[in-house]
Amino acid sequence: MPGKEAAPGRYDEPQQVVTTDASVGELLQEGPTTYIDVNDRGIAPPPPREALDDEGEAATTRTGGWPAARPGRSRPPRQAALQLKRLDPWSVLKLALVLAVVLFFIWLVAVGVLYGVLDGMGVWDKLNGTYSDLVSGEAATGSPLISAGRVLGLAAVVGAINSLLFAVAATVAAFVYNVSADLVGGIEVTLSERD
Repeated sequence: MPGKEAAPGRYDEPQQVVTTDASVGELLQEGPTTYIDVNDRGIAPPPPREALDDEGEAATTRTGGWPAARPGRSRPPRQAALQLKRLDPWSVLKLALVLAVVLFFIWLVAVGVLYGVLDGMGVWDKLNGTYSDLVSGEAATGSPLISAGRVLGLAAVVGAINSLLFAVAATVAAFVYNVSADLVGGIEVTLSERD
């Protein structure tokens, strides 16, 4: 009808866009534009159920009602060669502190288990008896040399110092890596899609 624009076709029919601005028109006319019909609720209709293959036969009828399997990828997986140029020292410090706390608790559990195993075997009783014999002779002393409180307390102090040193060393290593990467380039990593 004259004066009325033609309604766009089905959602799978490409339509060309015509504009008066040359730069926008060139960008939009590089490829076909597809319009999607939307019903009154704003929902697009589903695509057709049976897609035709190259021979004009429905893919689902050839395979007995099941959709045809897609062929394998014909191109090799994409790869990207990247370079690790800089480590943020603040993020390295935060990660190192979290790891240091986790390693501290693992250390305490390991020392506790080892102490319990050796105590069950009677090692600490023999060592405490030998120590008391060497130091006091016949007289018995009040507290044993090796006890659970002393062992776990010493392990906690050693673990705390090691955790602090680990976090500081990781942060210093981030600074050293940044300076080295500026001089000679960072670590090169190749990322690839899964096969």
